[in-house]
Amino acid sequence: MRSLTGRRPRSLAGQVFALQVAVVMLLVVAAVLALVAESRHDNSTAAKDRSIAVAQTFAHSPGLLAALRSPDPPAVLQPLTEAARKTAGVDFIVVMDTKGIRYTHPRPELIGKKAVATIAPALAGHVYTEIVNGPLGREAQAIVPVHDHAHVVALVTAGMRVENVTGAVARQIPIILGAGAIALALATSGTALVTRRLRRQTHRLGPAEMNRMYEHHDAVLHAVREGVLIVSEDGRLLLANDEAGRLLDLPLDAEGRLIPDLPSLDPGMVELLTSGRAATDEVHLAGSRLLTVNQRPTDRHGGPQGTVATLRDSTELRALSGRAENAREQLRLLYDAGPGIGTTLDVVRTAEELTTIAVPRLADFASVDLAEPVLHGDEPTSTDTNMRRTAVRGIRDDHPLYKADQLITFLPSTPQARAFATGRPELVPDLSATPGWLAQDPERTRTIVDYGIHSLITVPLQARGVILGMANFWRSEKPQPFEEDDQALAEELVARAAVSIDNARRYTREHLMAVTLQRSLLPRSLPEQSALDVAHRYLPAVSGVSGDWFDVIPLPGSRVALVVGDVVGHGLHAAATMGRLRTAVHNFSTLELPPDEILRHLDDLVGRIDQEEAGTTADAGVVGATCLYAIYDPVSRHCAMARAGHPLPALVRPDGSVSFPDVPAGPPLGLGTMTFETAELEVAEGTQFVLYTDGLIEDRTRDIDVGFELLRQALAGHPDRSPEESCQAVLDALLPDRPKDDVALLIARARAIPPEHVADWDVPFDPAAVAGMRAAAAEKVDDWGLSELAFATELLLSELVTNAIRYGSEPVTVRLLYDRTLTCEVADSSSTSPHLRDAAAMDEGGRGLFLVAQLAKRWGARYTPQGKVIWAEISLPRPDGSTGGTARSDVLGAEL
Repeated sequence: MRSLTGRRPRSLAGQVFALQVAVVMLLVVAAVLALVAESRHDNSTAAKDRSIAVAQTFAHSPGLLAALRSPDPPAVLQPLTEAARKTAGVDFIVVMDTKGIRYTHPRPELIGKKAVATIAPALAGHVYTEIVNGPLGREAQAIVPVHDHAHVVALVTAGMRVENVTGAVARQIPIILGAGAIALALATSGTALVTRRLRRQTHRLGPAEMNRMYEHHDAVLHAVREGVLIVSEDGRLLLANDEAGRLLDLPLDAEGRLIPDLPSLDPGMVELLTSGRAATDEVHLAGSRLLTVNQRPTDRHGGPQGTVATLRDSTELRALSGRAENAREQLRLLYDAGPGIGTTLDVVRTAEELTTIAVPRLADFASVDLAEPVLHGDEPTSTDTNMRRTAVRGIRDDHPLYKADQLITFLPSTPQARAFATGRPELVPDLSATPGWLAQDPERTRTIVDYGIHSLITVPLQARGVILGMANFWRSEKPQPFEEDDQALAEELVARAAVSIDNARRYTREHLMAVTLQRSLLPRSLPEQSALDVAHRYLPAVSGVSGDWFDVIPLPGSRVALVVGDVVGHGLHAAATMGRLRTAVHNFSTLELPPDEILRHLDDLVGRIDQEEAGTTADAGVVGATCLYAIYDPVSRHCAMARAGHPLPALVRPDGSVSFPDVPAGPPLGLGTMTFETAELEVAEGTQFVLYTDGLIEDRTRDIDVGFELLRQALAGHPDRSPEESCQAVLDALLPDRPKDDVALLIARARAIPPEHVADWDVPFDPAAVAGMRAAAAEKVDDWGLSELAFATELLLSELVTNAIRYGSEPVTVRLLYDRTLTCEVADSSSTSPHLRDAAAMDEGGRGLFLVAQLAKRWGARYTPQGKVIWAEISLPRPDGSTGGTARSDVLGAEL
């Protein structure tokens, strides 16, 4: 090695001198580089810290929230941010909303535009720093959230341009290099002096100097806060510093003894120290301490056989780590509670979700007790002392706690009763030492304590100032009782669950009201009629009732109308609209109109309802509905159908085959844009009509064609099955346990009136034919065994046929129909309908229909494509021989 003058040293001291100078130069160069790097890092860090401090200070400034709520936030905030920016020494301070739109900026033309920043972490409540290419160049910035009652309402970002940061570093480099040069000169001079002294003293090093060197070594060894052990190859302790003696509680004469002979060492520690193996950060127990041990062999660099071990006390670090982990777990629990509680609008399900979240992360057992009115959608009162155990969950199922659905009356001395009365949570560290709780049910509470449950937290479920019930958290596995931190976590968890339970309670109340209204508006029983054997089902949806309805309406001539409809929407409004439509269908059916005209009237009614709704402030929405209307005639086995946006009906024929007749699809009611068409069908006796709403076949998880096929399969192959059995089979095959939409199902098996119960005559268009018609009718009534009705029948037909011949048009026909009543029908080709009028005392006419009204149970007229039919029904004789109509003497005695 050459000296500083370029000449080879002539002595060992000269070589040491040259070596020292080279080492010092290298150290100085390294120091300069390190200082440069550190300076840059410190400047960057300082810039970020300043940005964070400025942004946080501005975000927490008292007037910021008021400025954000002002009508023109940019006008208020821009001068404030510019003044703060110049004072704080940063390049920019920008206030923006939660979408990243700027309220302020050093360049006013950029106000109102989206900022170049990553705002997602700040929206989550965190401070975030980054380097971006912004309007001012490459910028180092910090984004800080602005909170208003735990909600992020705006963001503040502050920062500096990177060139300003790096420029500061560049300005410091000459100073650093100059200081390095001076340090190098001083170090070189000092090294030269030390080298000269070393050259003089190398061969004159005495015992004092050597002893001093060992003393320094020993002082350092025993002063460090890390235990050091040196163990020989045969397991003997050669060296232990003071820290090792303290950590392991070693005796004073430990050095020189075998490791297994030291009584204070844990077996695991003995095994490690005598094994001779390498170990890295192994944790061992030493009394009440947790020690982190590292061990390496000493013979790696030619030293003697053995090992050296270092010990660090990590007890406090472990405790801090444990508390930090507990805090993270609590935050994770609250985070999971957000999407995990309140997934449905069901009170019981929400209570079960609360216990599922709490066990086992907060407690070993959890239960929810709700006031009885809450389960029915009502608000509890201060006098509601009875609690229904709605949910209970634990780490084991054999617990002795009250079971679910059990009614509990808590004594005033119990924590639950006190918490319900005061609205404040109760923490019971030791249940066995709580007489008030033990008195609730001495046998059960003693069993609970013996089971191992020893601590309790009970928290009121409170929402909108109303206490709905109690949530109880029990501990059994951990020997430590609940603490205040656990209570705070339980309160936060229960507060979130209480809102969901209250929402479910209010929904339950509205749902029950809507279901009650819906059921009150639906038929409570089906009318008596002979044309159809009818079965029906109505299932309200879990998520809320809608406007599904059905009806069976007897019509004159033994005919029956079948109606199924569905109002768009859910809730009370849809149910009320359904009631209006159902009433309208009943009224329209009395007009004896065909199905297409019935739907036309309904369409006009729904349109008027829409106009009424549009003229109000109520947010009821546009009314819409679908409907299918069918009329079945058991005499001709003829069925007329029309539908307005409703699913096709199904026909199950007597051979078991299923078909969906092609009934023209009209638009839903209320559109008023198209006409409706009637489909004419002729069906065999025993055919089943299957009418339903779309909730039966439609489902989000399957195509509608799949629903039709499932319906076909459920109906096919069972021609002898009753309508009641068919209803149940269809519901079992197509619906889940908790349907998401209302379902109305109507199945009717067609019957036919025997031909011998029907008599038809063509009547000559001559008044003289009335006498013959009366005689023929009387004879037919006698044949049916209804001689008591012969007089009334003759008189009715006489008046009706006379009116048809006098005021109508030929041809005139008469039909007698023997069913639940005796129906007389007179048809002609005129479209003029007769009506009742009051005849004066001297009038010769006007009394015919009065006689008809007196003799008949009811009468009326209906129009046909060929004209009209005037009909009248006479009640059949009762078992005692009387009739429901007017007696003969009453008619004869009436003033005509």
